[in-house]
Amino acid sequence: QVQLVESGGRLVQAGGSLRLSCTASGRTFSMYAMGWFRQAPGKEREFVAAIAFSGLSTRYADFVKGRFTISRDSAKNAGYLQMNSLKPEDTAVYYCATGRFLTMGPGYDYWGQGTQVTVSS
Repeated sequence: QVQLVESGGRLVQAGGSLRLSCTASGRTFSMYAMGWFRQAPGKEREFVAAIAFSGLSTRYADFVKGRFTISRDSAKNAGYLQMNSLKPEDTAVYYCATGRFLTMGPGYDYWGQGTQVTVSS
């Protein structure tokens, strides 16, 4: 079992920045890939970014490339999503998840409860 807790979401103006954190406990976090997903009201959950267990490989959705950066600190059992140049369409609940493989789709076994990001225009 692994427990994930996201934090850092809040209201921010368009063009601003936020750093989301995901803190893990339980199973060894460093052994697993980590992903960030988001779900806006009335929409399906979508992939945002992912990072391999080693931290050496990353994947990004096209709509965040150049604006968001995913990272991890396995010594702290934590992962991060640095979000810059935020747009109103980035408004969503953001979730972190862990899984065995680096993937942009299904395959994540454990999920946090999410943190709300709201970007005002």
